[in-house]
Amino acid sequence: MLSNSRSPIGIFDSGVGGISVLRAVINQMPAESAIYFGDQAHIPYGLRAMEQIRNFSEAITGFLLAQDTKIIVVACNTASAAALKHLREKFPNMQFVGMEPAVKPAAEYTHTGRVGVLATPATFQGAMYASVVERFANGVELFQSTCPGLVRQIEQGKLEGEETRRILEEALLPMLENQIDTVVLGCTHYPFVIPLIQQIVGDNVRVIDPAPAVARQTERLLEARGMRTPSRSKGEVKFYTSGDPGALTSLLPMLVGENAEVEKAEWLNDRQITSTHGY
Repeated sequence: MLSNSRSPIGIFDSGVGGISVLRAVINQMPAESAIYFGDQAHIPYGLRAMEQIRNFSEAITGFLLAQDTKIIVVACNTASAAALKHLREKFPNMQFVGMEPAVKPAAEYTHTGRVGVLATPATFQGAMYASVVERFANGVELFQSTCPGLVRQIEQGKLEGEETRRILEEALLPMLENQIDTVVLGCTHYPFVIPLIQQIVGDNVRVIDPAPAVARQTERLLEARGMRTPSRSKGEVKFYTSGDPGALTSLLPMLVGENAEVEKAEWLNDRQITSTHGY
């Protein structure tokens, strides 16, 4: 199939985290339709080998292309670090938007010169993060935390509560002692706990969610190619998961503010996906 202006935007992540990006895309471009793929059978990506993440990302891209997507947002910092370059080489006719830790705006904003970064181990170890730090963080001291267990809490819909607060306090309180005034969210899951993060760090610390900037970049690329949906009506979103559709369905009212059906997608192996659409 050949994509056109009415084709959907493809968005994928290892789990529900990319829904924070989907939410920003919908807010930015409400007329656009989207297909969201959450690879919950393989979560978390952050502890997996880079080659395996590339294989997963390539297969999911093929799945989304088979459904006529016009642009693909890799709404996962880990997958962006591991696979974005590979995907652009493998699929040269498709435009991809990836996630990049928002170190640049943090470095521009900070007054203390001290910035906290919350991300997965794979993101911190990736070449993309190292490049961003080298280019934009000169003269800025970065305090990093991988927030062990936080992705799992968010996947279970535990956006507040004692355990989620404990994980965040263990990450953030030492940073506050070091006088950070900015926190970068380097994982797409983390925006769902911004209210709790803000409670812990207070009003004088800025929390940077990269999702709105990713949505704006997606809009710019579509505009440049004349691929924006002309209709003023509200777009539709289809959800797929390789995990439990029922579990994701129950989380959607909390994560996107409305109910939606979720279809099951099955992995045949690391490189092939099948679904009710028969891809």
